[in-house]
Amino acid sequence: MNGRIAFIAACLSLGVNAHADIKLPRLVGNNMVLQRDAPLEVWGWADPGEPVEITFRGHRAATRTDLNGRWRARLPAQHAGGPAEMRIAGNNVLIIKNIVMGDVWLASGQSNMQFPMAEEGGFGGVANSEREIAEANFPDIRLFTVRRTTALRPVEEVESSGWLPATPESVREFSAVAYLFGRELHQRYRVPIGLIEAAWGGTPAETWVSAQSLQRFPEFGESIARESRIDARAIAGYDTYLAARNQWYLLHGREDRGTAALVGWAEPGYDASDWPTTIEPQPWPVKPLKEFDGTVWYRKEIDVLPGEAGRSIRLHLSHMLQADTTFFDGAKVGETTGEVPVRDYLVPSALVKSGRNIVTVRLTGQFASGDGYAGMLGDASQMYVDLGSRKISLAGLWQFQPGPDLSELPDPPPLAEFRTEFPQSPTLLFNAMISPLVRYRLKGVIWYQGESNVGRADQYRSLFPALINDWRTHWGYQLPFLFVQLAGFGADAPEPGECARAELRESQSATLALAGTGMATAIDLGDPDDIHPKNKQGVAHRLALAATHVAYGENVIDSGPTYRSMRIEAHRVRLEFYNTAAGLRVSGEHSELRGFAIAGEDGHFVWAHARVDGRTVVVWSDAVAAPTAVRYDWGNTPGGNLYNGSGLRALPFRTTQ
Repeated sequence: MNGRIAFIAACLSLGVNAHADIKLPRLVGNNMVLQRDAPLEVWGWADPGEPVEITFRGHRAATRTDLNGRWRARLPAQHAGGPAEMRIAGNNVLIIKNIVMGDVWLASGQSNMQFPMAEEGGFGGVANSEREIAEANFPDIRLFTVRRTTALRPVEEVESSGWLPATPESVREFSAVAYLFGRELHQRYRVPIGLIEAAWGGTPAETWVSAQSLQRFPEFGESIARESRIDARAIAGYDTYLAARNQWYLLHGREDRGTAALVGWAEPGYDASDWPTTIEPQPWPVKPLKEFDGTVWYRKEIDVLPGEAGRSIRLHLSHMLQADTTFFDGAKVGETTGEVPVRDYLVPSALVKSGRNIVTVRLTGQFASGDGYAGMLGDASQMYVDLGSRKISLAGLWQFQPGPDLSELPDPPPLAEFRTEFPQSPTLLFNAMISPLVRYRLKGVIWYQGESNVGRADQYRSLFPALINDWRTHWGYQLPFLFVQLAGFGADAPEPGECARAELRESQSATLALAGTGMATAIDLGDPDDIHPKNKQGVAHRLALAATHVAYGENVIDSGPTYRSMRIEAHRVRLEFYNTAAGLRVSGEHSELRGFAIAGEDGHFVWAHARVDGRTVVVWSDAVAAPTAVRYDWGNTPGGNLYNGSGLRALPFRTTQ
């Protein structure tokens, strides 16, 4: 998860100051890709009333700046090709070099879209990353990264280092899904591809939507009103705080008193009686930590009965964002890097003694990147010691102590306006990272987001289509919009039940009712232990399939079997599907279908038998004499194995809500 960054006073500005010389947005520059076969718009700034002339590939356009120093000019649609130069002349002359005409795609969303090709910044890197990066020599694939920043009002310019041809150096930190998607389209259609990455980990959908479109959602009204009250003076004060905080991190951020002490903080003999306490797990950091995101130590005592001593035990810890090193009575028993749902460590029998034992967890954050949350997330049920004959809960009271002395770390401003949600607050990323792009012609959008809206599936069913329509309104045409359904992540219960991730996937599927949309199912491409699965090649391929159908108009099957209807036949249910391609298939070694659950009038679901019958699936259970409803792949990381003839997994579904 990436974190907060400084507000800048310029984010209140709706425009850019005029200059004597012509100024161009960062999107319009050397190596750029312009959208083929569509009218082009070029824009920038200069002195009010200044004439501007654009010449490109034999076409000429003339315009004049308005009273605010803005200008824009239109050029006719042109076919794919290049390279070419563009000449822009006014009081000065600018020459933009190495321009190609092709297809331009915007890649946006949260961390799984931000996930880079290489192992960088807490991400593990894409599968086969070394080979993939070494082979990334595509001069006609151009990359443009929008730097992550927030803005209280829509701005006209993004922060970026500009367009870069795809090379082993340039793709390393670029979105893996976006690059691999663009590479497949480039190889399929033999045209230049432009990729604009505007993604930020841990962000919910509402921060990517304009304030106007969020007006229909009253639950966001208070946040939007609060943002409207923030003025330049408050921003300047916040900037002063951030500067002081960053300086403190440079001097002290990586200090760790826990390892520098004569008696280490993990040792059972260390006296931690004066340490403050906190309740873990919890969703937000405790106030004494001052939003610190470096190293924090946690200690908890457990009592082992005499009959349990000398036996190996297991420590189960909950979801954490940071790397941990975990100790039992001073001995290290495990460590994990990155965000995984649970930590499960074996404690050797030699360490387990009767009476008082100390569990110590050292969490290591990102050191002022803004990414960190010092603490344990997830459910209390995930935190326990498994002694074999019984379990001891680790949820509840823990002692804690930050690695550095935080007394000189500045306190966050007390202003209510500066809450810990940034950049999760509504509209802020639309204002800073999307609004400046809307004049740039696109072929379409790829989107990978939803993890941060799990638990709000009903809202997402309206919010996500609102986002798509919002962007289409701002761009002024029906943008093809392709998105990834949530991948498998997290353990599943042994019996069928409710599942928030499954409900969010259902809301994503419902968004396909919007024209010009496509969805890549990734439920079988996930990793139950990693919210950032490495198989981005599979995700990119399925997005490319959706693009060939939705954006390029090819008659291809771009989706797995999709539930159409059900029919009750005595004690069985017959399900009909579309998108079956050459027919339904059972993947794997077993002929019986997996992943189906069935319920009767009482609504209690049990695992069901299922088999393919032509282009239908028949589902039944001896425990349900009068079935009324069926679910398929209704879980975090379910193991369904229904595919179509194109090798695409069936979309998860439920017949009733």
